[in-house]
Amino acid sequence: MADHPVDEKLPALKMATTGLQHVAAMYAGVVAPPLIVGAAIGLTATDLTFLTGACLFTAGLATFLQTLGIWKIGARLPFVNGVTFAGVAPMTAIVASTEDKSDALPIIFGAVIVAGLLGFLAAPVFCKAVRFFPPVVTGTVITLIGISLLPVAFGWAQGPDPTAHDYGSVTNLGLAAVTLLIVLLLRRFTRGFVKQIAVLLGLVVGTLIAIPFGVTDFGPVADAAVVGFPTPFHFGAPQFQLAAIISMCVVMVVSMTESTADMLALGEIVDRPADERTIAAGLRADTLGSAISPLFNGFMCSAFAQNIGLVAMTKIRSRYVVAAGGGFLVLMGLCPMAASLIAVVPRPVLGGAGVVLFGSVAASGIQTLVRAALDRDNNVLIVAVSLAVGIIPITAPEFYHAFPETARIVLDSGISTGCVAAVLLNVVFNHLGKGGHDAHDVTHPMEAGEELTSAPKTPAAS
Repeated sequence: MADHPVDEKLPALKMATTGLQHVAAMYAGVVAPPLIVGAAIGLTATDLTFLTGACLFTAGLATFLQTLGIWKIGARLPFVNGVTFAGVAPMTAIVASTEDKSDALPIIFGAVIVAGLLGFLAAPVFCKAVRFFPPVVTGTVITLIGISLLPVAFGWAQGPDPTAHDYGSVTNLGLAAVTLLIVLLLRRFTRGFVKQIAVLLGLVVGTLIAIPFGVTDFGPVADAAVVGFPTPFHFGAPQFQLAAIISMCVVMVVSMTESTADMLALGEIVDRPADERTIAAGLRADTLGSAISPLFNGFMCSAFAQNIGLVAMTKIRSRYVVAAGGGFLVLMGLCPMAASLIAVVPRPVLGGAGVVLFGSVAASGIQTLVRAALDRDNNVLIVAVSLAVGIIPITAPEFYHAFPETARIVLDSGISTGCVAAVLLNVVFNHLGKGGHDAHDVTHPMEAGEELTSAPKTPAAS
């Protein structure tokens, strides 16, 4: 019996190039949090480079846990793990409230360790929520993931620095558009392997085109060291403060919610639906990876939604490809010069490719919604309200400005708020009272609800 595509081992060259494509898709998302937090602390350039390399290294370790797995740890799906952006706001808040900035990172690391261990213990309970994720919920959340990521691509397309004079310039937007066009042309007019690595080729060609415009900066390569290891507790032994721990535990709940939605989405895309066991194993990988990460000076880890779009677009479903990407992340963490090669890709070029990647995630959500029995008013309301709630942080970023900072960790994540809204509305409309008895066919997360059209109508069903 042939292996499932998820368990397929591709030829070495194809494995390496497609794995590198995953790294290119998520690199900016991994390095952004350490750069932001490091800048808030006032780290030197050397320490900032060290912190960024440590986050790449720990992202690779977490990716290994998720894709290859050990014991009951790891979803064993093509999932890339990296630093969750949900932790940036509370981490910078911790920095601001710490009088001695040299204590900021140890306090953050201590809080992440505790949150990771508590999350690991909670994973078997948390995963049981899967029964409340039918297609009407998963489709809505997957669509929101794509929509929430698109502004990131649009920001990249404008340039790396919003305060720069050329931010949003015709040159930057033109480079993004050219990169997008290259990816589309490669996807349309090529076949096989070239078609599958269209995004990687688009990034390479886009970077070369950007050189005459002075947008490509090779400085990071010239300044980077060849070898560097993320020495454990480089910034000091972890410190444990209650307020910081509570803050990061909230982030962990948000991260686990998003990871659950991501696993359900990826399970649909690769045709291996994520059941409770898979989700529990995946959450264990997320949380254990987060608990281990601070030992090597990294932050909280979570599944990266943007790579789901890459899987959906390339149709390469092998988890070993993503494991190869994890290998590249580890090598980049050990070799700052290698890590700096990805940093050479101009942000507008990344933005052009991001439009395809993140848009593919939203399209996957729409495909799931097609199977969500939207001929029912209940399900239409669930989708309508959940999408509206999830889009609030995107369209009105200051909507929750009057709420406490801790609450905003959740409220400012459209994926989390939309997911919570969809789950609660599904319970109210399809599980409780009268709605429950006629919605049995849409309460399982992986059923398309075929019975809606085939079941005979009876007077009792009205």
